[in-house]
Amino acid sequence: MDSVYNDIMDSLNELLDAAQGKETGIVVHPRTVKEVDSFSPQQIKKVRVDAHMTQKTFAACIGVSAKSVEAWEGGRSRPDGAARRILGLMRDHPNFAENMGIYT
Repeated sequence: MDSVYNDIMDSLNELLDAAQGKETGIVVHPRTVKEVDSFSPQQIKKVRVDAHMTQKTFAACIGVSAKSVEAWEGGRSRPDGAARRILGLMRDHPNFAENMGIYT
């Protein structure tokens, strides 16, 4: 346990040094994060159908209620940022949930 504590403390001290502008040897590689897409009701349904899931199963995979998926597909509400990010992953990779072990 002491080893884990020491590793954490070393890392925190290294970050503190970097924040204070001290030379640490840390190399930062800037990354661009893709914007979160918006989805129409028809697009949401297509993602679900392409994944071969019922609304109930799709909702369970995303971590929302079946009523939420029903409302999204009916245009009565819209998914939030986290759900939209998952929708984008499932759109781009229809077997995403299965490959991640979420759905078998």
